Amino acid sequence: MYDFFCIFAPNMKKYWFIFCKTDLLLEKLADGTYTIPYEEEPPVEVKEWNTIHNITPLPSPYGSLFQMRDGEIKTLRIDAPVTGNERYEMCPLRASYFKLPLDVYLTAGKCQEILYWDYNTKYCGVCGSPMKLHTDISKRCTSCGKEVWPQLAIAIIVLIHKDDEVLLVHANNFKRDYYGLVAGFVETGETLEQAVEREVAEEVGLKIRNIRYFDSQPWPYPCGLMVGFHADYVSGEIHLQRSEIAAGGWYGRNNLPNIPEKLSIARRLIDDWLCAQTE
Repeated sequence: MYDFFCIFAPNMKKYWFIFCKTDLLLEKLADGTYTIPYEEEPPVEVKEWNTIHNITPLPSPYGSLFQMRDGEIKTLRIDAPVTGNERYEMCPLRASYFKLPLDVYLTAGKCQEILYWDYNTKYCGVCGSPMKLHTDISKRCTSCGKEVWPQLAIAIIVLIHKDDEVLLVHANNFKRDYYGLVAGFVETGETLEQAVEREVAEEVGLKIRNIRYFDSQPWPYPCGLMVGFHADYVSGEIHLQRSEIAAGGWYGRNNLPNIPEKLSIARRLIDDWLCAQTE
């Protein structure tokens, strides 16, 4: 039986964000576009061990699509992908950015983060006993009562300016040949600005100033929050941290290498700089 927060409201349609690992179930529409299944009951078989989670809609404007019609948001992880069904298609979460409206993609990311948290907190880190959902976003140990909530890994990302050029780097973990920005996780005890200075010094050996906030972005791969900054070059020669960075250099608007796709805040930072260059 499902707990109280997983009971289906009768005769009410729901948005079903269904994942198999990191692939999302999409519904194909007649006009060639995609959406999320919107049904009274889940469009897949739900096993006894498949937990259904309630998801709180993101604040407006990100929740605008879901405010257009009634319906709760549900998410669950299934054991095997849906195949051989003309109505549905499994799609990697990252690729779904190009097939779904932005608010739906962002909600899918939130769902994936909840599922990742659920999968990785099955047992208590204090006493080892099973954890049980207590609220939609918390668990409580069935033995010692320890409570846990989803946690984010906070990372900074920075576009460094030097006259009419910016610093672009190719990290070792990039799967394609594009050049992005210096980035890294915030360490315990640091401010965001201190993390920016440290990562720049460590990864490329430069000194910077005038660190200024740009924007932030949920990054559900698997559970991050990227915080973007602009900064100005002060001094130093580029010395790459080879364990992290494979290549890097200064680039102007007329000699840019391949840059990240539009779904990332790295691309938004670069586009923001390019727009300022044309003013």
